[in-house]
Amino acid sequence: MKAFVSPSVFALALSGILACQPAFAETPSAPGTVATSLDTTRLSSVLNDAARLSPLETVVVARNGEIVAERGYRSNKTTDSTNIKSASKTIISAMVGIAIEKGLLTGVDQPIAPILPRDLPAQPDPRLAKITIGNLLSMQAGLDRMSGPNYGRWVSSGNWVRFALAADFVDEPGGQMLYSTGSTHLLSAILTKVGGQSTLALAREWFAPVEGFRIGAWERDPQGIYLGGNQMAMSARSLLAFGELYRNGGRTVDGRQVVPENWVAQSWTERTQSRFSGDGYGYGWFTREIGGHRVHFAWGFGGQMLYIVPDLKMTVAMTSNEGAPSARTGYRDDLHDLLARIISTAGA
Repeated sequence: MKAFVSPSVFALALSGILACQPAFAETPSAPGTVATSLDTTRLSSVLNDAARLSPLETVVVARNGEIVAERGYRSNKTTDSTNIKSASKTIISAMVGIAIEKGLLTGVDQPIAPILPRDLPAQPDPRLAKITIGNLLSMQAGLDRMSGPNYGRWVSSGNWVRFALAADFVDEPGGQMLYSTGSTHLLSAILTKVGGQSTLALAREWFAPVEGFRIGAWERDPQGIYLGGNQMAMSARSLLAFGELYRNGGRTVDGRQVVPENWVAQSWTERTQSRFSGDGYGYGWFTREIGGHRVHFAWGFGGQMLYIVPDLKMTVAMTSNEGAPSARTGYRDDLHDLLARIISTAGA
């Protein structure tokens, strides 16, 4: 098995995924009305103007559990699958919360070394024994990052789990935030081990009650473990369905508890901060103020965004061309500004 799926191969896999996925039923509002306390005329203008953001592919806006507006730009559709990149880290986080609720994991303070004993280095650094589930979730494992300049070398290795665990320590476990897809991939390996199935099979089983949620193509490592926190295909509609689950305290529209309610609160609790953006970070979620409101969001390379604005009962999903970075180009800030403009159309 190849250690890395090229972008062209991943794109080909995406093209084979059916676009017609189950989704929220959209309730159209007549222009100018204030259904769900939202100025739909202004919102339509905001979304029309967003077409100037050339990487932007789709936007879906939900308020009070209803889709109130959506746009596809440059022939893209909100039901098309796309690579959501690191926005998938929030899904891994949710699965960890479910695994704890099911008793497959004892909690966030559980050490990871006893779960993955065969993947530890021959002479492990004693600090490996101190890394917990929570450290991986909050990006505070202390291990050198398997993102950025180290990513290509990592996914070219023969065993991604062992490579991540053999990385040098650049801080103590529980120290500064070191954003690393290696951490979330270790969580995927752990979920596979304790769940007795692949991470994808577990996701399909555990999120089955969530209408509109669907994972399509998803890359695997040489041992067949699904890549925790990257290379996952979902549509904007599906991403929104996941966001609505969190906005609703982990419950489906019909009231079924899928993600424990206390896990949603734990995930949104700031535990560290990004040294790049200053944003707070919990368990797979960033937090910052946008448009005068506290917002929790998932972010993937290129501008794959899932925003939740709890006090407005608003969820917004955005997908973008994955080919260019969004942070250092300022495009991620453009998306934050777009959300602020969307927020401005909402009444109290």
